[in-house]
Amino acid sequence: MLSAVALDLATDGWRVVLPSRRYCPLPTEDMADAGTRPSRWGRGRRKERVGSGRAIWVEAHWDRPRELARGAEKALTAAAELLVAWVHESYRRSVLGAVEPLLAPKAPVVEVRQLSDLAFLPEEPEPLLAGHPTQQVLLGNLSEDAADRPLGQQEITRGVLHAVERALEGRPSSLHQIGERRPVHGY
Repeated sequence: MLSAVALDLATDGWRVVLPSRRYCPLPTEDMADAGTRPSRWGRGRRKERVGSGRAIWVEAHWDRPRELARGAEKALTAAAELLVAWVHESYRRSVLGAVEPLLAPKAPVVEVRQLSDLAFLPEEPEPLLAGHPTQQVLLGNLSEDAADRPLGQQEITRGVLHAVERALEGRPSSLHQIGERRPVHGY
């Protein structure tokens, strides 16, 4: 679901680990010119990257979080400096808890969640990994650009990339809503 975000990070020199059920490779030819374009991640963040970027798929199932974490750990060459996660709400706690030990201390986190999954929360959701500055992205059902259509993939990508940028700039934890909730009509 966030392949454009993963591609952008890998093109910019990041080693990206993509746990998912299905193999969906990213086009590596887009990463070939990574050294010739300016970084999108602000203030020379690219200079800190070592080597060329890569996207590595790891077979994973959300209902097996320890197995997912072991696969991700094998694909990493060092502690992860960033976590971007869009995990179904019922698996969120177990999956993020399993991968937290793979993160560098204070590594930023971008958590993507569905507003519809949070409909009955009495207050704003709290980041799960309290020791890491977290940009929470809450996805609505409807586009902000055109209220008569569902939230589109480009809008989601744009919003998540903005949150990643904020995370890499070292901004404090914050909440970002993309799109609108579907209106509830009374009976």
